[in-house]
Amino acid sequence: MEPSLRRTASSLCGNCTASLRRQFLARNVGRSWMPAALHLHHHVRALHATTPSQSKRASPTLGSGKAVRDFTSSAKLEAGAGAAAKQTEQAPLRLSEDDLFHPFSSSPVPEFRRRAAFMKQHAYCPHPDHQHTKVPTIAPKPEDAAATGGSLAPAHVDFECPDCGMPVYCSKDHWMDDYENHLKICDTLRQINEDDHDLRSGRVFKEANLPGQQMEEAMVNMTNWDTLMYTRDFDAVDSDRGMRQITRLLTYPITVGSILHELSPYSIKQGERLTVEGLKSFSGEALRYNLHPGKSGRGAGVNQLRPEPPPVRIFVLGARAESSLPRATWLQLAYLFPESKFHLILIGPESMANRDDEFPLPERTPSNPFGAIVEDRISHRMKISTIVDYYHTIHQTGHFAPYDPYFDCFVLFHPGLGHPASSHEWEETLPQLLETKVPIISTGYTQFDLERDVEWVKQKSKGEFDVLLEPGENTFRSLRWDLNDMDPQDISCGNWGVWAFRGKRYVLHLMGSMLGISRIANP
Repeated sequence: MEPSLRRTASSLCGNCTASLRRQFLARNVGRSWMPAALHLHHHVRALHATTPSQSKRASPTLGSGKAVRDFTSSAKLEAGAGAAAKQTEQAPLRLSEDDLFHPFSSSPVPEFRRRAAFMKQHAYCPHPDHQHTKVPTIAPKPEDAAATGGSLAPAHVDFECPDCGMPVYCSKDHWMDDYENHLKICDTLRQINEDDHDLRSGRVFKEANLPGQQMEEAMVNMTNWDTLMYTRDFDAVDSDRGMRQITRLLTYPITVGSILHELSPYSIKQGERLTVEGLKSFSGEALRYNLHPGKSGRGAGVNQLRPEPPPVRIFVLGARAESSLPRATWLQLAYLFPESKFHLILIGPESMANRDDEFPLPERTPSNPFGAIVEDRISHRMKISTIVDYYHTIHQTGHFAPYDPYFDCFVLFHPGLGHPASSHEWEETLPQLLETKVPIISTGYTQFDLERDVEWVKQKSKGEFDVLLEPGENTFRSLRWDLNDMDPQDISCGNWGVWAFRGKRYVLHLMGSMLGISRIANP
């Protein structure tokens, strides 16, 4: 939008601003990147997998590289969106709104037929008569904790449930015999089936037209998804399926913003999970102080200029699918804090997964020792850097030191801290994170996944950490459910739970420090 129009928009009400914004968006820009970005959904577990064979598995559907590149390139934004819109307009509508349910093996979309074949080759029948083949992904019942399964050998799934359309059991007999257990997830599996087909239906994703900068007079309400989208002036989403699709993308930036914002739904009130140490870190003394600077004394005149604080650095460690999000999605985080600037740093060996077609990795030079890809023209208030390396190797060099609790924050999206296959990758990193005394926000796929991570941190840190946000369900979790193709019983959603912690701080008493005593015991 041109500067004159932007100034005009700042004096309009929310509805007029939305109308003006839509005039300057590509007519069907939602088509160009929404389905491509959401194609990550059923391979999220592959991107977030903890075994090398899963994390490096090629996916024929993850073609989001070009869409993301066109969307994030400031020079080619309009041309890329226009070309994508024209190309999509020529594509026929393959599936109507009332024709979204199809069994995977007989789906009109070839991709789902390939998925069904993949599941039948790798997923095992969950009937209790079969021997167990994997570590449980949900909390086992006490009576089943030591059980190893039945006497039958493991068998791959082959029979598709007619109600959900997923291959879930090795035979019809086992499906009928265990039907009571299958009913617990059957409706959710059917919802996943329809949502997946919706992405390939060819419809216009109007919910992908995201709002721009927030007016200063408009207050954001972060009670839940509905109040947030209303006060942020999102286009109305008139279906539950549309809400599930858009929240699958927005859960990453909004989860971070909901914890750091001064109007956060997490407070120190009883039952709202924020601890006293969390109040100190997020509100009283650190991040929120700089994310919501006072406006007194500032103005347009030369004598009213005030120095601006440096950007708030958000380190996303173990970045995978979130690094492929359209940059307009990440900008929603910056719009929640109109007076602050952000530097989003995506770090991890898989941070460029499925983005190989965008651009080659730069060479490592003295000025760019880790070959970082820097996207600094996304917005004047946000810069994104991507580093394909392990964080603990970067930390040892002091590249980002010193760390400041007033301007830094670590975020771990589904890190698998306590997962048996990935916990070893975090053993060296965890002490380094606690050493910085910077807040660490961590999420989990399920309640079991989150509790397992919390327990692992307690065991490895030996109590040298303070909980800032008690573990629990995330207010801004994805409303869309995801399926693990390796195990149809493993159902999860993006950022289901969230908690926060940091390294313990020991405040020495003045007299104790003068006497060289670290702690003063009460008599």
